[in-house]
Amino acid sequence: MIIPDLADTGALRRAYGTFPSGVTAVCALRDAAPVGIVASSFVAVSMNPPLVSVCVQHTSTTWPLLADRPRLGLSLLGETHEEACWQLASKTGDRFAGIGYTVTDEGAVLLHDAAAWLDCSIDTVVTAGDHDVVLLRVQALQTHPDVAPLVYQGSRVRSLSAPAS
Repeated sequence: MIIPDLADTGALRRAYGTFPSGVTAVCALRDAAPVGIVASSFVAVSMNPPLVSVCVQHTSTTWPLLADRPRLGLSLLGETHEEACWQLASKTGDRFAGIGYTVTDEGAVLLHDAAAWLDCSIDTVVTAGDHDVVLLRVQALQTHPDVAPLVYQGSRVRSLSAPAS
């Protein structure tokens, strides 16, 4: 029988890291400038109503800049976004330098070359331990089926091959 040491956050991180997940940029305009974070906790929640979720650490200094925006752009990152992923996750520098993006009329920021775009509004925020689970209502979307997704696993980003047609 395995006796877990749940106080060892490194062991928890390694265990959670064995599960691959997609990588999502959550972005919006604030004071005419793009603001964004990276979330590897993206989950499709419901078809009716159309809901997805991301989890955001309470220690995030960027989430408070996004939490009151009328719309958030979720870009499901593609295989060409590895550098952009780390840049957007950085705590310093211009996170959007050299990254192409589109802004919707409602202020959602969507990154070019993403596997899919979701234009969302915040539906519900639930506190869960050291994170908030943010339920987002999908208002509009666009898919780019020829773009292979970027995947986060084992503290690394990896690309998957696009499905054969």
